[in-house]
Amino acid sequence: MDRRQFLTTAAGAVIGGATLTAPAIAQSKARIRAGYLHTLAVDGQIWTGMDRGSFAKHGLELELRQFNTGLELFQALIGGSLDVLATGAVVSNFPARGQGKVFLINDIEVATAQLWVRSDQGIASFADLKGKRIATTTGTTAHVFLDKALRANKVDPKEVELVNQTMPAAVTAFISGAVPAVALWVPFNITVRDKVPGAVKLADASAYYPQAAIMGGWAARNDYYDANKPALANLIRGWAEANDYMIVHSEEALDALQKGHYPQTPLSDLKEQFAAQKMFTAQEWKAKYSDGTVTAWLQQSTDFFMANAGVKEFTPASSYFDSSLYLTTLA
Repeated sequence: MDRRQFLTTAAGAVIGGATLTAPAIAQSKARIRAGYLHTLAVDGQIWTGMDRGSFAKHGLELELRQFNTGLELFQALIGGSLDVLATGAVVSNFPARGQGKVFLINDIEVATAQLWVRSDQGIASFADLKGKRIATTTGTTAHVFLDKALRANKVDPKEVELVNQTMPAAVTAFISGAVPAVALWVPFNITVRDKVPGAVKLADASAYYPQAAIMGGWAARNDYYDANKPALANLIRGWAEANDYMIVHSEEALDALQKGHYPQTPLSDLKEQFAAQKMFTAQEWKAKYSDGTVTAWLQQSTDFFMANAGVKEFTPASSYFDSSLYLTTLA
């Protein structure tokens, strides 16, 4: 499904937010075609910023389009139908192939990726997974997490059989009993928990943080990034205001998000999703951009993606991730 929303604002809106040091007046209006995934860790700042006018006050007109996976997002970006995108761990994949420039990090998906197993099929530990089928969506946050979790528990990923499906199909296969395990991301855990009372969460990504941090964020099409730095700087400013509001006023932010954009998700479940992601204020992120922490975390995921795809020559995170725009914008 595609979901579009247009937000138009006149130039000259006064910029607010004590943490930002952008120019006091937005000088022009820019239209940005942005793709996103409809999961809180990805679009929480987007909808908060849209609803509160954070992007509008910086002279932006955002045209939003929803996608189901990060793979589809990058296909649209590469094809030219998007200018920027927001996604999960896939942000460490395609840019390493020269397809997209990463310029903004949303959060760390500390516990959004999870491994669920069926005890009624004899799975009680990682050792029990050897020779068994595990459903997931390869090339995604869930896949990165699963690989790390298996290796950390002395199971060679080659000792299990990966069943590559869309996440809804993978979850359905688990619920039906066709597979004894599924590596997923929230909010699919809620469906599993409700439909399979005996299901057990064997692990989530928090067990491997911060040694292995899986981040989600924003990438721009290469040509767009080179030619539209002022617009992207304003996107960062709007994002920063929305991000900090979510952290400082999380109760109000989650209530508004649930009512306006997640009406089918109970507020308690949305709060559970929020707790599964680790957010930093805009200023806190600056230190992690500056000292190379973000680059190192991105590189970890890139190394997995490239090894899994058999790609030996690729662009390192130090080249496809540009921290300078963020640091200059929020100096």
